[in-house]
Amino acid sequence: MKHSRLVASLIVGSVSRTISFAPSATHSIGGGVSRLSRATQPAYPRTQIIRNMAAKAGVASPVELKDFVAAAGDKLLVVDVRHPDASVEPGDAKSLSMGFKFPNKEENYRPNAVNLPWSRETSSMELPDADKDTFIITHCGGGGRGQKAKDFLMENGFTNVLNGGGPKETECWAEFGDK
Repeated sequence: MKHSRLVASLIVGSVSRTISFAPSATHSIGGGVSRLSRATQPAYPRTQIIRNMAAKAGVASPVELKDFVAAAGDKLLVVDVRHPDASVEPGDAKSLSMGFKFPNKEENYRPNAVNLPWSRETSSMELPDADKDTFIITHCGGGGRGQKAKDFLMENGFTNVLNGGGPKETECWAEFGDK
């Protein structure tokens, strides 16, 4: 049986790559089962490829976030830039309806987090009441406004800031969503 070669164009970070590989001898067209042989598998996990293709620009990887949270210890601040008024940011209603609530100190829900909404009108937000070297993770629903907030905070002197994406980035959210 002649095996065809599979070609995939991938965008990993800001680098575009084309990967070519051949199915292994155990490839079964009739059964719908396809495996890649060990010798032809990409060097990085397929889940990482998919995450990088889907993530918005600037969203940190789950590994970066895990290391950042560990380094921060109890000095971590999570800045939720979603807007509480769905008429201002209709997209935020979706993440809220899925149970990803705003931080609430009284209920000890996300105790290291504050809600400082990003304003598209002014391209700004309230600055957090924190030292400039505080470890900060910004997030919105998926990372777009989280990146704007990260850039804004860094322009205003904050030095340790990562964009965590948001609840849509489930692997990232798992690293800090409960903080």
